[in-house]
Order: sequence, then C-alpha cells, then structure tokens
Amino acid sequence: MKDNESYEQLIDWLFQQFPAFQKIGGKAYKPTLENTLSLIRYFKIDIDQLKFIHVAGTNGKGTTCSILASVLKEAEYKTGLFTSPHIHDFRERIRVNGEMISRSEVSEFIDEVKKVEWDIRPSFFEVTWVLALKHFSSLNCDIIVVETGLGGRLDATNVITPLISIITNIGLEHTNILGDTRAKIATEKAGIIKENIPVLIGEEDVETGPVFREKASEMNAEIQFIHSDDHTPVFDKNKRLAFSALDLLNTLGWNIAPFYLQNGLVNLHLNTGLFGRLQVVKENPQIIVDAAHNKEGILSLINYINEVYHDKNISVIYGASNDKNLDEILKLFPRSWKYFFTQFRNERSYSKVALMKAVENTSLKASFYSNPKKALSEAQKTINKQDIIIAFGSFFLLEEII
Repeated sequence: MKDNESYEQLIDWLFQQFPAFQKIGGKAYKPTLENTLSLIRYFKIDIDQLKFIHVAGTNGKGTTCSILASVLKEAEYKTGLFTSPHIHDFRERIRVNGEMISRSEVSEFIDEVKKVEWDIRPSFFEVTWVLALKHFSSLNCDIIVVETGLGGRLDATNVITPLISIITNIGLEHTNILGDTRAKIATEKAGIIKENIPVLIGEEDVETGPVFREKASEMNAEIQFIHSDDHTPVFDKNKRLAFSALDLLNTLGWNIAPFYLQNGLVNLHLNTGLFGRLQVVKENPQIIVDAAHNKEGILSLINYINEVYHDKNISVIYGASNDKNLDEILKLFPRSWKYFFTQFRNERSYSKVALMKAVENTSLKASFYSNPKKALSEAQKTINKQDIIIAFGSFFLLEEII
C-alpha cells in the first residue's frame, strides 16, 4: 500500500472501480459466475478444499447465517462468516470466529487487484467474495457460512458446493432482476440447490413449494421444509431453521451438542457482530432498530411490535431505498402509530420530497426530515420515557442512527 493511500481510500477505490449494489442498485448485478471463477483462478484459491453452508432467501439470511456461525464457534470449530451489506466498516462482511478481517489484509488484496490488467469487469461483490474466500482459506477454516448477495443461481457465491443449502423464504423483491412473481424468484433462489446436497427450506406455500420440490428432485437432493406458525417471531423462525441445519450437520459427523446452541444465542453479537435485528440501542425511551426493509420483513416486524408492545405508544423513524414499493409498504403501517419519515445519505434513498408525495394520500400521522438524526431528535421530543421508538426501512438508515 502506498504511504499516502489509507485503508479508507482503498475501500473508496474498490467501490468506485467496480460497480456496487450497495451504491447503485441493480445496475451492479453481474448475471454470470465467470468473473468470480476467473478471480478465484487468479488468486489460486482451492475452493474444493473448503466446507460451506450456503444460505439464500428474501428475509432472514443474515440472522440465520449468524446463528449458525455463532453456534459453530461455540462448538470450537474455526468458522468463517460471509454476510452483506456492512453498516460501518467494510470488514464486517468477512469474519472468522467473530474477528473481522484485518485492514492490512484488505489493503494488500486491493493493492493486488489494482495491479492487474483485468480483461473482465467484476463487481464489488465478486471482488469482496473472492477476498473472503482467500481469507478463509489462508486461516484453514473448518467451515464457512455464506450468505448469498442477490438471488442464488447466478449469485457470485454460487461457485461453491456446500454441505447444506438453506433457503429462508421468498418475497417479491428485486423483481427487475429476479422475476416478477414469487415462483420466478423461487426458481432463482433454488439455483443454490446442488446435486446430492441436502436443502432446508424455511417456508412452503402453493407458489414456491412446487418449485423447490422440482429442483430438489432434479438434483437428487434431500429436501426438508422447516415449518413455523405464521405468528412465530421472525427471529424464532430463523433460529429454528438454523438449529435444523445444525442437527443435520450432526448426522453428517459433526459434533454440536445441545448446550452449544444456547451458548451460540447468548453470544450471538459477540461471535458474529450481528446487529439491526430488534436491537435495543437506547433506553428511556427505548429505541429499537431493525433491518426490515421489504414488505414481508416489515409486516413481520409490525406484527411483533403490536404483540409485544401493544400497550405502548409507538413512533417510527422510516426511510427506504428507492427500489422499494412504497404504496404497498405504507398500506401495512398502523394508523395509530406516529411516523417520522426521512431520507438518508446514500444516493439510493427516497428523497424527502418523494416520501411526502407517497404519504400525502394516506391517513398516516407523518412528518418529514432531511436526515435520520434530525428525525430521531424530533421523535424524542414528542414522547414519554415509557414509549417506544423504532427505526427501520434500510441498513443505510440504521447506519446513521446507531
């Protein structure tokens, strides 16, 4: 690394050099695995020597991955964890036993990438994923838990053959890329199902169930649907799915005793850095942040809040990326809650003006702000200490609040 080139400058270069979904949305999506395979060959990474659990789905991927990784660490396996997006530091995406990859390793890798005259145009995600593989390989991880970036079939992570594949659920999201029906999206997610590799599905219905069954049959893959009641809290659904995968690992010769499961939950944040899932960041009044950002995730969050805090006054800090269908989402919002709509710094954010336009024909009690901190400050002025503030809608929003 050049003396005058800081870690932050190199990360900025990585974002600018290669298109990043986190910055520009769907235009960054690369519908091919060839770039990833080229990078893997260049860096001489033997992925066939690594063991993986591969997780796709619309909601709950990050939580499911984190529960798996935390329990596996407690069971004394050296465990890699690859998730996205990050909130504060790029290195959050790549961890081993909870420890983020070092700045020096990231910098050395980016320096190497900068030196090469590439005949491909890889995405930010592809470059990041190959950095993660290189890191996990160099540390001789016993097992690596991998969250897909987008979809499954053509996601950069789909170059691996895992021990177990997991698909959490299916919702209508990124329809311009993955398809405009849940069945089409399920087909893309089902692309992570590999020949003779067991797959666990967290949700079954008449639209998506047949897609998964057909793909599993085609690949001769044992399939299990891990059903949960509709009123089960989202975290508990993800926990049940993760624990089912860990039970399956035991049948494959791993040693994950029951007490490791509880220890994994107790030490979840410590072992994985997981945040933004019903996370209480302040008391009196209680401020909760959650990464719910699409229709399904937000509906589950609202149901949970209504059930647990039914006797509280609720104020909401809400902002969204501009690929979200606000008309659909706003219909879900309880009319008894108070809303503080805000734009955030990321260029994908709905603007304050766009939020005002979307809300004008609803009966929501709403005010509008140009940044999340101002929205939060105003919300705090209007409530009592026993009331609840909840912020959700985008990781980018949480980044400016936490």
